[in-house]
Amino acid sequence: MTRPLAALTLAVALAAGSAAAQNPTPAPTPGQPPASPSSPASAPAAIPAQAPGVDTTSSTLAIRPGDVVKVQVWGHEELSGEFPVDENYNLLFPLVGSINVRQVTVSQLRERLNTELGQLFQRPFFTLTPLFRVAVLGEVWKPGLYSVDPTLTVFDLTALAGGPTRQANNKLQLIRGGQAVAVSLDPQAIARSTLRELGVRSGDQLVMGRATFTKEDFGLLLAIVNTILLAYSIFRK
Repeated sequence: MTRPLAALTLAVALAAGSAAAQNPTPAPTPGQPPASPSSPASAPAAIPAQAPGVDTTSSTLAIRPGDVVKVQVWGHEELSGEFPVDENYNLLFPLVGSINVRQVTVSQLRERLNTELGQLFQRPFFTLTPLFRVAVLGEVWKPGLYSVDPTLTVFDLTALAGGPTRQANNKLQLIRGGQAVAVSLDPQAIARSTLRELGVRSGDQLVMGRATFTKEDFGLLLAIVNTILLAYSIFRK
């Protein structure tokens, strides 16, 4: 009776050892709790791809009729200059021909021109700057039509026109399509806002207002009063 029981115990022990050898339990890493056999291994977290940098200034700035595109091609002055965009959104560039810029941003036009010049020259180097044609009128020293970079502020544009005269009330009107929007000449506000941010585009007019009563008006009024008093004193005699 003892021998069969010992043999049975030995067989059970050998079977348990064989099963443990086929499915070994991994040793826990020092400093970490042992993994639970019932919980599945979690997959590593995916690393989100980082979006490349985007030039918001040129990638969203669309070209309109009346704009002027200033191109400087280094080593080829015959291809450099200022090229206007006509009413049909066409831009005429030397050796390339007519380029339609309808719904085309500055960044896209730069890529197109780089492709066109790359077919003519090896590794062309050029700069492309859009210019707005804006009229500055009213009480400024040099009123006229200016082709300006949209990254300039209204204060910069007024300075190009010589600045306000002594009769100016330091208030601007933005006129477009018969609608006027008052713009205050507050240096703290305008110094941080570009023409593009303020919505100024080609064909707009910036009119500097005139003060209702200036020093020159007071001097003229005083001269008229003195003339009237002098004439009254003469005729009274």
